[in-house]
Amino acid sequence: MNRTKLLLSLAGLLVVGALALDGMHALFATRSEHPPFVHQPPAAPSVLDQSHTVVQPGEAPISTVLPLGVGTPGSGRVGPVELTGKLSGAYVKTGPSEAFAWFEVSARAPENPQRVPVNLALVVDRSGSMMGSKLVDAKRAAEALVSQLRVGDRLALVHYGSDVTTLPSVEITEQTRAELLKAISAIEVNGSTNISGGLQAAADALRPYTKQYRVTRAILLSDGQPTEGVVSEMGLFSEVGKLRELGITVSALGVGEGFNDALMRGMAERGGGFSGFVSDSSQLASIFTRELEQAASTVARNVNLVLTLPPGVSGVEVMGLPSTREGSTVRVPLYDLTGGQSARVVAKVSLVAPEGASQMSVLGASLSYVDVTADLPSQVLLSLDAKVTNDAQVVHANLDRDVRVHAIRALGTQQLHAAAEAMKSGNRQGAVNLLDNARRLFGSSASALAGELADVDATQAAYGNAHSDADVRREMLDLKKKTMKSFGHNNSY
Repeated sequence: MNRTKLLLSLAGLLVVGALALDGMHALFATRSEHPPFVHQPPAAPSVLDQSHTVVQPGEAPISTVLPLGVGTPGSGRVGPVELTGKLSGAYVKTGPSEAFAWFEVSARAPENPQRVPVNLALVVDRSGSMMGSKLVDAKRAAEALVSQLRVGDRLALVHYGSDVTTLPSVEITEQTRAELLKAISAIEVNGSTNISGGLQAAADALRPYTKQYRVTRAILLSDGQPTEGVVSEMGLFSEVGKLRELGITVSALGVGEGFNDALMRGMAERGGGFSGFVSDSSQLASIFTRELEQAASTVARNVNLVLTLPPGVSGVEVMGLPSTREGSTVRVPLYDLTGGQSARVVAKVSLVAPEGASQMSVLGASLSYVDVTADLPSQVLLSLDAKVTNDAQVVHANLDRDVRVHAIRALGTQQLHAAAEAMKSGNRQGAVNLLDNARRLFGSSASALAGELADVDATQAAYGNAHSDADVRREMLDLKKKTMKSFGHNNSY
């Protein structure tokens, strides 16, 4: 049974009162191949308590707002990034249950913001499919970027088809600016799409200057599928991961109608940069400008959230973000942050609360990043605990209203993401069913999720009027952009 069929079979069982999402974990959670870490859990009753997870039939409204947990600096030094979070309830019921954890990663705006010199590589697709306005607009956008760079910045120019051409990194002066503009003007369409070759050339050009510059970024542009070099998504994700380990952030911009949206988004997620789905290539100039502004105002880079599973906790599903598990830890790479920017992380936790215990640790969190201003590694720590009870009424009376909304939003957004994938594969009825599922979920918290409901209504109407493949693709990409925002991601154009 393929994934779409599996989702549809689940959709038939979906009601607001009882949503069964276990079968979707393989599609939406990125996990390691290690078996789940279980620390001698006690014998468990057969009923899984889902009080935290879904709205129960006949459930009384939830109005309680629990105190927010605030992370503490791991090194004693307060950096520019704050970690806050809390659980979906103050209590968990004895035995097996599910709960949600919500984290907010926020970068404070500096009192005296300063532009950081940047070490950039612009990596431009010049394969045959870029012929015409796309390459013209890409070159015009590259020229605009060069004109905005300041003395002291560095830029390497890479353009790729089947082969790769590199203008090595140069420090910006009036002379080098003119040389870069001349090189951009000379780019011509040729060959296939060697994304991995372009990324490797960018890494080679950037690497010698990563110690000298606090912010290093490769901006990748492509309009198609990789056809040369490394062509698999996982292979390219691995390549991007290696660049991030070298201190090189990767942003990935897809332009036109033929690019692989999952590939471009996945590379940005693993590269710590931004992604963009650009249907109109004339928008590239403004997006390149925003990329430069984002890079130059970065306050935290190489941002990673590591979740630790205590004894009694067997699994964590990080919703809407890639994650990797090793033993009892789950690593979630996040994007570079500018002052005032944030990222939301929602995770569903599977646990077994022991009989006789009064309290249990549910999840530990460690946020690590490089403080760009101080040029120092920083860490923030936060532990989320819950009391244990046999009384289901006590559990319900102590659920958190706000985290419940985050949970419902995340569950509904999973359905929207699945709907976008069904649109992409041509499964129209599947997409309609999944949009209906999302609407029912958002409707269970209609006052708090009115914006999400309006978005679903707009998508349903537009998709119903989409008749051509191009119309459907536009709606699919638009829906994926909406899911990024709904999951709490602020690194997309």
